[in-house]
Formats: sequence, structure tokens, C-alpha cells
Amino acid sequence: MGLEVNPNPLQGLGKVNQEKQSIPWPGQEKEMKPRPDHGETSYRGSGKLAGMKALVTGGDSGIGKAVAIAFAREGADVSIAYLNEHEDAQDTVQWVEKAGRQALAIPGDLQDVEHCRTVVRQAFEKFGRLDILVNNAAYQHELKDFSRLTPEELEKTFRTNIFAYIWLAQAALEHLKQGGIIINTGSVTGLEGHPTLLDYSATKGAIHTFTKSLAGVVASRGIRVNCVAPGPVWTPLVPATTSPEHVEKSGQSTLWKRPAQPAEIAPSFVFLASSDSLFYTGEILAPTGSVLAR
Repeated sequence: MGLEVNPNPLQGLGKVNQEKQSIPWPGQEKEMKPRPDHGETSYRGSGKLAGMKALVTGGDSGIGKAVAIAFAREGADVSIAYLNEHEDAQDTVQWVEKAGRQALAIPGDLQDVEHCRTVVRQAFEKFGRLDILVNNAAYQHELKDFSRLTPEELEKTFRTNIFAYIWLAQAALEHLKQGGIIINTGSVTGLEGHPTLLDYSATKGAIHTFTKSLAGVVASRGIRVNCVAPGPVWTPLVPATTSPEHVEKSGQSTLWKRPAQPAEIAPSFVFLASSDSLFYTGEILAPTGSVLAR
């Protein structure tokens, strides 16, 4: 069933009207003004993922949290991986359990290949199988002077945003059976570029082509691989990694003149995880709000 029937897209699920703000990395949702909508009260499931077992990285907040809640309300048990935002992660766990499903929260840094393998192993051991992997955790940092991009920042962005996706997919493919699903989170920046998020945009473009390439590798096994590439979304990553001026203007480049709420992006993941998208593989689904030229 998803969200409320036919709300006004100019308002969405409650227009964000975000103010200038900055919060410490990696960002907690309780510090955001206003707090994001992850579908806590708006998402209604209809059993599209009944009995499935999912792993969602970055599931403590933002898009990952909204996906975890939506998956649970569609009938899936959900493991989430997160960095160190324990309070946000436990809130996600509670929402999954309120939906009558089981949850597992796994903290740690996905820049480490061994931790990526541990995350998949723990998710598999908890539920006895793995049906869906959602690669979603991400890192970005705004940089107005390209010459100041350091090797350390470049490596951190790539290890988090693309290396980890590859490592997690490798580990998950040891457990995914016919009908298994991998969904990667890309970005409009991977399609259009972004002048102050250059390395982040490069990783998102890599995610898009990784999605298409991996889809061809695993098609003979009956496994689907797709990508959701959103436009601007109101998540902790925005005030934690960009200037207050950027925060205030976030989403103004879309036709709706606002960023999406995470709950407005989650249905794209539900669609790609369900049998409704059985013919889809190697696809980039882009709920961008039709981002205009910068």
C-alpha cells in the first residue's frame, strides 16, 4: 500500500522548511530541525516481502531507516549495519519490532573488509538465510576547492561508498539463492555530477556501473541487482557534511523546490525488492524530483 494516497507533491509528507544548521559527523536525527520522516506514521505495508530476510546498511537513519521500516511493514525481518549512532539504530530496531518483525543491529566501520564480511555473516546467522542486501551506507564531505581534496578523504569516500558495496555483495552472494536481490543506493550526483561533492559523485557513478555490471554476472543464478539514485533527501548526512547555507537551500534545485523525505524514497526500494519488479535488473531507478541544471 505504501504512503498516503495522492498527497500534494509540493508539500510531500510535510514540507521540510529546513533552517540553516550544522551538526557533528556522522549526524543524529534528533539534532535535525525539523526531524526527518521515515514513514513511522505514514507507511502502510501490504505483505509484499512476507517472510523475507533483509540486510540494510546505514539503517540507523535517513534512507536506510525508512527502508528498514518499510521492509518490516511489508513482512521482512531486518538486520541493519551502522557506524556508531547507537540511539538512532535502536530506534530503528524498535520500529521494526513494532511491525511484528525481528531486528538485528550491527555496529562498526564498513571501510574494513573483514567487518563487511562479519556483518553479512551475523545477519545470515541471525535469520538462517539472506534474501535481500541493501547497500546504502555512505560518506560525503563538501569541498569548494578541489585542490584541497586529500588522499585520506578520497580514500575514506571510496572505501565507504564503493569498496564496501563490493565487499558486502561478495559476502552476500555466498548466501543469496535464486530470487535473491541486491539493491544499491546511488545518487543524482552520479548521473549529473556535483561541483562541491566531486569524490562522492564519482563513487555514486561507480555504484551505478557496478550495479549494471554485477547484474550481468549473477543473472544466470536468478539474482537481481538494481540501484535507486535519489535526488536531494533530508537526512543527517546533509547538515553533518555541508555548509549551513547549503542545508537551507537543499532541494531547491528540484521541481518541487524541496528535498525528499526518506519515507518518499523507501517505496522505490520496496518495489525493487518485491516480485513487482521481477523483470528489472541492472536498472537505475531515479526518484530525483527532476533536479534542474545547477
